[in-house]
Amino acid sequence: MRVLVVDDHQELRALVTQALERDGHVVRQAGNVEQARQSLVDAVDVIVLDIGLPDGSGLALCRELRGDGIQTPILILTAHNRVAERVEGLDAGADDFLGKPFAIAELRARVRAIGRRRDKTSAVRVQLGDVVLDFGKREAHRAGSPVPVTAREWAILETLAAHGDRVVSRDALLESVWGEVSAGAASSLEVLVGRIRRKLGEHVVRTLRGEGYGLGNG
Repeated sequence: MRVLVVDDHQELRALVTQALERDGHVVRQAGNVEQARQSLVDAVDVIVLDIGLPDGSGLALCRELRGDGIQTPILILTAHNRVAERVEGLDAGADDFLGKPFAIAELRARVRAIGRRRDKTSAVRVQLGDVVLDFGKREAHRAGSPVPVTAREWAILETLAAHGDRVVSRDALLESVWGEVSAGAASSLEVLVGRIRRKLGEHVVRTLRGEGYGLGNG
């Protein structure tokens, strides 16, 4: 995969780059927001993005990319791991979080995971009222208009679609999308389900209290 690492700490950037290159990835580096923009002239598959940058905010850059229709998976690096900050990042369009300091092995695993979700394709095309989800093309339309959906949101929708009319338990959904069952992942799930409903309509994801989630009204 082609990975862009955006962090103003040169030593950390070099360490992350070396680790990802050992995994076979092609890595570009940027030390600030402007360099990141320049590096994105050519497409990448995953962005590893620090929040605190010398010429701006990583979250602001994330919002900018999503506003421009760029749906490349983004892994946010942050020195804080508060729930409020995670919610803000998810609302900005981030797909995953990793708090500093972090283990390089975990970063490598998270990059692989969001890369796999990006590459996962399906021929399934689902229509839910005025909403059409094309999982092969990863395109969503509501009332004929395109709707931007992030990689993590697609992962949730794909997991639910794979189970048809059956309910997917919360733990099973967390394990499939996040690779773990934890309080942090559960909080992120709630945020993303709410965001999917705002974008596509309340009817797209149903909640069965005490059981889990399903696709559509069932």
